[in-house]
Formats: sequence, structure tokens, C-alpha cells
Amino acid sequence: MNIHFDPDRQPMYWVGDWAGRRRALTPDRLAVIEPHTGTRLDYRALDDRVCRLAGWMQAVAGIRAGDRVGLVTTNRLEAIELYLACGKLGAVLAPISHRLTADEASQLLARLRPSWLFYDTTLREFVAALHGTATQCPQFSFGGPQSDYDRVLPGYPANAVNTEVALADPALIVHTGGSTGLPKLCVISHRQMVWNAFELLSAAPDGLGQRRELVLFPLFHIGGWNTVTPILHAGGCLVLQPAFDAAEALQLIETHAVNHFGAVEAMLKAMTQAPAFASSDLASLEGITTAGAPCAPATMAPFFRRGIPVSQSYGLTEAGPSNFLQPRADQSLETLEARQQSIGTSLFHCDYRIVDPKTETETAPGVPGELQLRSQHTFDGYLDDADATQQRVRPDGWVRSGDLAVTEENGQVRVIGRLDHVIITGGENVAAEEVEAALVAHEAVQSALVFGIPDERWGERPVAWVTGPEESEIPAVMASLDDKLSRFKQPVAIELVDTLPLTGAGKPDRRSAQAHYLSKHHGDPT
Repeated sequence: MNIHFDPDRQPMYWVGDWAGRRRALTPDRLAVIEPHTGTRLDYRALDDRVCRLAGWMQAVAGIRAGDRVGLVTTNRLEAIELYLACGKLGAVLAPISHRLTADEASQLLARLRPSWLFYDTTLREFVAALHGTATQCPQFSFGGPQSDYDRVLPGYPANAVNTEVALADPALIVHTGGSTGLPKLCVISHRQMVWNAFELLSAAPDGLGQRRELVLFPLFHIGGWNTVTPILHAGGCLVLQPAFDAAEALQLIETHAVNHFGAVEAMLKAMTQAPAFASSDLASLEGITTAGAPCAPATMAPFFRRGIPVSQSYGLTEAGPSNFLQPRADQSLETLEARQQSIGTSLFHCDYRIVDPKTETETAPGVPGELQLRSQHTFDGYLDDADATQQRVRPDGWVRSGDLAVTEENGQVRVIGRLDHVIITGGENVAAEEVEAALVAHEAVQSALVFGIPDERWGERPVAWVTGPEESEIPAVMASLDDKLSRFKQPVAIELVDTLPLTGAGKPDRRSAQAHYLSKHHGDPT
């Protein structure tokens, strides 16, 4: 007998109802701690607040399944409640980064066409600077006694709200970092969020249910929601910090017995360089996961010295966002430290392969190629951009990462760099990130950014910007590369700068550095 049932497209009540389902299972378990407001909520209280919001959104705001809800926020409780309320209604949450310019954000909102825009009152000036379509939809503020949220919702009835939603329905529309232009808008289904939660649950030694997670990744990118959702799925506890501050993060870990957090390298550097790092009680901390870009051993070392494992993870908004993880379970601290430059192995429900970028045939172990991914948590495409989607996802489901990676002898995978960051000099490929790693291995170098410049003889040559050393130390930095890099990989010039340029997503901005360098030198690297 054939059963004509597609679980991906069949609307079901549990889909999207993270708060209600967790309340039914563990109503008294602590769900959220928001230290800056003194708020502590168990899952019963959290679901009550979410039901009030969802009820108001449905009855008063007229928000229905499929409607897009814009969000401009810091890492606040109300943002998480809005995510959960949208899930109950089948509405689609579309967070926008406040690190963008008002013009960039306005362009994204014009493409999104949200029915409402919710915003954090601490970002009122940013919202006021928006223009065009962004100003034409109703707005709803939160985050203070004078906000719409605090004025309207406390007295609103907490009646249960639950709409049938399909796994194939969109849950989020999140934008990419936009390092090469205006960010792309990624459509993220409930299927992707559920399967990604499964990935992290299967990799966690404690199943996440007993985890107390400090949320540092911003809620305007997928990394923030990828932190929140698996914890809610398992019944763990979230500790919120509105905006990253290193000293405060250390205090929150100590005060609230945080046992895990995820961070980018810049956050870890700031924490280890904070005066309070040495005296902070981090005994509760069982591990740290890095993401966003490779993290240097020198950045991880202060945590390893305190017995705290730091492991790299890897993923794409379009394919995960969790695809690889170096699991802490069943690995000693010494093994984890030895493997700190690896992203580990692919997660339980994720296939991967490394292929020659030109032929798309799989490479042998030890031979670099493009990392490609295939799983149930692939995104549903770029909003209104079929051509870009087709370039990213092959017809057979493999997602092109654009990252250069290699499988090592022990089966671990290491990311070398971006394919579009490869510098071709004399016919040889040089990964900018490999050169950067060699530079920061020098004790005087705090950070490095490598890019290619045109060269009549070799085609391109690498150039480096560094922070940290004195001008007089540059020759020693250059000399230190002799036993780390082949001659053709070494920079033709190293320049000392005060800070490295970053994109809106906080990643190194090579295009900006390259353009500035070429403008300054007119193609002459010496």
C-alpha cells in the first residue's frame, strides 16, 4: 500500500512551536536569564509571554502565516520571544543587522517587504535613519518602560496560540555578510532549523539539555539563531548579553555558571586580553566553539592553559549553518589541542566531499579542493535570485562552499582559505589565510590580512598588512616565514597598520585593503 504523505509539506502543530512543546515537557526548567534586566524565566513563563505576543500579533497586528516580520535588535529576550511567536503563527522572521548602513538596511527591507518592523529602542536612531519602503510598514518598539512592547503586552491574555506549519515553510530570512556587495537574503525553512538542531544535539556530550549557553553571536545572523534553537529544543538555558563586552562576558560566565559559548576569534582575543581574565572563575566552562573564520592557536592557548577546550566549527548559512564540529566527547584536552586547527569531521546528518574546482572530481586525501556539502538542512535559496541559487547549489544537492579545504591523514578536515582569496603567482596557488596564519605565529604580530596585487612577471604577488609589531620588527617577521612558507608564498611586502578593515559581518575586508594599497602605491609594492 502506498501512503501519499510528504512529511516535509504536511502542516503539523508542533512545527515552529518551540516554546509550547518545551513547556509541555519541562515547564519548570530555567529557559532564559537576561542579566541586564534581572529577568529569569522558566519555560512556562517564557511560553506565556510568547503566547501574549503571538495573540497580539494575530488579533491586533493582523500578522498571518507567511507574513514577513522585520527585526532590528541587539541580543534581547524580546527578540527571542518574537522568533518563537512567529513560529507559532507561521510568520517569517527577517532580522536586519544594525551594523549595516541605513541605506544598505533600507535596500534589504525594500526587498523583504515586511508587514511589520519590530525594533530595539536602543537602536532607535538607526531605525529613524531608514528610508523608502522600510518606513511604510507599521513599527513596534521593545526594550524599555516606554516601548510599545511593555505598554501593550503585559495585560494581554496569554491564551494558547498554535498554527499548523509545514517543515518546508520558511521560518527565517537572514542575510549573508555581504563582503562582496549588498548582502544576499537566504530563505531558511523550519526543516533546516529542525535538522540543524538535530545535528548539534547528536554531537553534544550532554545532549544540550543541561547546558547553560552564553549567547554571543548576534541575532541578526544565522549563528545567533543556531545557538538559540538547539538549546530551546533540548530544554537548556540561554544567558543573554545585548552586545559583546569582554569583561562583562567573563563576569556572566562566573556569575551564572555558564558552561559553553560560541564566539569569533576577535571575541576570544578581547576576553584573554581583558584585565579580569586571569582572576575570573571559569570553572563552570566546559568548552568554547569558534566559528566564522579559522582561529589562531595563540588565541586559543590561554583557554587551553586553564583546562578549557576550544574547538573550531564550520558551516554556511546556505548549507547548515552547522556542518562540521570538533566534538569534545571522547577526546582528551591534549588531543583537542593537537587538532585545534581542524574543523573535525562532518556532523551526523551531513555529507561532504572535497573536489577539484575545475573538474568537480573528488580530490585525494592531502590534496586541496573546494569543500561541498549535502544534507537535509540546505537553505531554500536566495530570495528572488534564482541565478545565484543555481550557482550555489548543484542539481544533485551539493552546496558549493567556495572554501578551499583538505582532508588530513587522520581523516580530519582543515579549511585552508577561500577560493576567491587564492593568489595565483607564477602559476602556483597561495591561500591568503595560510600566509596570515604563518604571520600571526610570530609573537609580535597580533593580526594579519593578506591580499594579492598585480605583478607583470608573476601575475600576482601577496602583500600583507599586520598589526602589533614595531616598524623595526618587520624584517624579523619577514625572516620568520622562511621555515613556514615556500618562497613564492611569502609576501613581497609587509606593512604595519593600526587596525585591519572589516566588513559589516566583522570579517577581514580584503577588497578594501587591496584597493587602499593599490591607490597608495599605484601598483608598486616596494
